[in-house]
Amino acid sequence: AKSVGQCEWAASHYHKQLQRGKEHNAAVRSLAFKWLRIIFRCWQQRKPYDEQRYLAALARHGSWIAGDLARPG
Repeated sequence: AKSVGQCEWAASHYHKQLQRGKEHNAAVRSLAFKWLRIIFRCWQQRKPYDEQRYLAALARHGSWIAGDLARPG
């Protein structure tokens, strides 16, 4: 949950889960699952986490998170 205050995409994901009717704990679990996938990929590739690289991957794959971040306001 701490990443919500530090990563725009994490905040967007968390708030979207709340908008979908998820409770706080479910939204945090969903965010944790996303982080787990990211960390596993970093471990597999032996590369440190790079937020700009992750955001580019989201945009490349057409993620709704990338769309939310691209909108002004």
